[in-house]
Amino acid sequence: MIPTPSTNHVDFDRVYEPAEDSYLLLDSLSSPGEVSFLTERFGPRNNHEARTSSPLIVEIGTGSGIVLAFLTAHAKTLFGTPGILSLGVDINQYACNASVQTVETACQSIVHDSRDASRPGGTGFLLTSFTGDLTSAIRPGTVDLLIFNPPYVPTAGVPTAFATNEVNGEKQAISDADSDVLSLSYAGGMDGMEVTNRLLEQLPSVLNVDRGVAYILLCKQNKPDEVIQRIREWGAPWKVDVVGRSGKHGGWEKLQILRICRGSYPTCGVALIKE
Repeated sequence: MIPTPSTNHVDFDRVYEPAEDSYLLLDSLSSPGEVSFLTERFGPRNNHEARTSSPLIVEIGTGSGIVLAFLTAHAKTLFGTPGILSLGVDINQYACNASVQTVETACQSIVHDSRDASRPGGTGFLLTSFTGDLTSAIRPGTVDLLIFNPPYVPTAGVPTAFATNEVNGEKQAISDADSDVLSLSYAGGMDGMEVTNRLLEQLPSVLNVDRGVAYILLCKQNKPDEVIQRIREWGAPWKVDVVGRSGKHGGWEKLQILRICRGSYPTCGVALIKE
């Protein structure tokens, strides 16, 4: 079993605490089927030849950084190579700071335990984690693997972190109260999809044209079947498959993870979990 990164240092009054959705991502990304997919897509072509460039792994909405730390610290196990670069983006500065520490702690733990045959070394390299609005600050076509655990809860509106409120003709910064900061991590607007829809619109431009792939988490209120159909309507070479499921309630699947990629690789478009 691959160790889960520690988040003991995180202030969960201001940063989203890892929950069922976070752990579903960890379980799905480390499943045998997805490890095989990731290794084929990003690992060495054979024992003597390395990929021409290090894969760039980007998590949008890092929260505590547990997913980004998991991928970075266990790069060799998950991707077949430690030669990956990771980058975190969150609209919450507290989350960005926490993510850096989570990744650094996880990588240090792996290096410390590298003499243990059951926990081989081979960590990737964290570039940074910065405050940003989805992929707006990322150069087009540069992301090889994108992970997004979005604010997916249906709400009356979506908080605007970078905007200012106008009161009596004067602009004032939005509240930095803990409740307002945390709402950025869960408030998804209509159908819980307002933020996710913006990210989906950005995928074709931000993903690497040859090997770009995205993992996006949805809940049942997001109408995942409609989302899947919409992506399929993008046409060739786009493929979408459900690669993670969790929490069936009354016949409904509470959470799903979609893998979205261009079908230039043989494994893209192959469902690797049972229906």
